[in-house]
Amino acid sequence: MITTMYAAYSRQDRPAIDACLAPDATIWDSEAAPLLCGKADLDRIREERPAAGEGPQEAGLDAYDPVVDVFGELALLRYWLRVDFAPDASGAPLRPEIVRNTAVLRRYGDGGWRIVHLHEDVQQVGGVPEP
Repeated sequence: MITTMYAAYSRQDRPAIDACLAPDATIWDSEAAPLLCGKADLDRIREERPAAGEGPQEAGLDAYDPVVDVFGELALLRYWLRVDFAPDASGAPLRPEIVRNTAVLRRYGDGGWRIVHLHEDVQQVGGVPEP
């Protein structure tokens, strides 16, 4: 589910991302202070983000080192996410962003899993020049 969501994010496929999320999912987004509750809150934050072409350009995502526990209809997933960036306009490399994540997933009647809670915690700010 997580790799499906990030693949959709890389394609900028918002409906495919939303299909990975429960409609009432809560999210501690790494770029927003308040707890996001449901799709309306998420859409509001999405609209406040820089438009494509503004700021550093993401070059790739890698979710790694997953730890998964399943408790019946619930699953708890902990993993790291690395966001790589293309070099800046001068060709200088930009530091990757490293994010610690926790996701709670629920299995629905159709057998599919959806994220009911996602918590992002940036451990290394990225998209800035390497020190």
